[in-house]
Amino acid sequence: MCGIAGVVFKGGYGHPDPLGATLLAMLNGCQHRGPDSTGLAMYGPGGESLILRLFLDADLCRQADRWLERFDAVTARLEALGCQVGCVERQDAFARVEIAFDGDIQRLSYAVEELPGVEIFSAGHALEIIKDEGTADHLATAFRADRFVGVHGIGHVRLATESEVNPSTAHPFWAYGFADVSIVHNGQITNYFKMRRRLEQRGYRFRTENDSEVIAVYLADKMKSGSTMDQALEQSLVELDGTFSFLVSTPEGIGFAKDAIGAKPMVVLETDDIVAVASEEVSLQRLDSAVAEVFEPYPGTSHTWSRSMPATSAFAT
Repeated sequence: MCGIAGVVFKGGYGHPDPLGATLLAMLNGCQHRGPDSTGLAMYGPGGESLILRLFLDADLCRQADRWLERFDAVTARLEALGCQVGCVERQDAFARVEIAFDGDIQRLSYAVEELPGVEIFSAGHALEIIKDEGTADHLATAFRADRFVGVHGIGHVRLATESEVNPSTAHPFWAYGFADVSIVHNGQITNYFKMRRRLEQRGYRFRTENDSEVIAVYLADKMKSGSTMDQALEQSLVELDGTFSFLVSTPEGIGFAKDAIGAKPMVVLETDDIVAVASEEVSLQRLDSAVAEVFEPYPGTSHTWSRSMPATSAFAT
């Protein structure tokens, strides 16, 4: 059992609450579904810089010299790939890095992760994934995630059932090798190994054994091949087996898919100002728009919501 949440502010950056605070409030509402880890995939204004969210081995956060040595190796690898490294922020074992890079994201990400103990949690011009063990409150206090300003994003609380509890296996999952695509998932993909082998045969890599990571790369590959998000989600209902409800997000908006059995819950609230999706209505009750009518999508359906992206700062001051 896990909990998912997603939100789109239809009014853009005119919404009175930061995106991060809104998503964390929704996840707080369903934290009972997943106390092991919590994560957000949030979309800021975007820009020329490529933003990397890195995880550099939790054991290193207590050894400053080793952490700096590891990060120096990352910087050297990025520069060797033609990147200009700009702003760097560190939070324990995590780092946020802005780089100037206009090359192949897949080649860059695979090359960086060849370094020992280095993982890229997200890469994109708009996307930033913040995830860790613990609760939504932890993300607010440790990472200032509640202050992130954006127009849309998705989140997840995880109850570990098939893999260990650590930041690497927490959701959301970035579509490894693709810029600005992320997913959160509640359920199980029963043809996971078949789908993974197909994608690996096409040259894609995976960092975990989590079936949710396959969904992310599968959808990103579909969109790379020319499918719209709507089309990719419709195809997923045919090609993915199992019981699942998941959300996918790109800089253009969010979408959902719900399998034909409909065993994994999902509810939607939509007004003139906001779209909110969650595993339980209690998450939607944390929103000011909670008086609006809530509905549950039919099994075997998918849908998307898009938005615009005006330029502004990514964090509240």
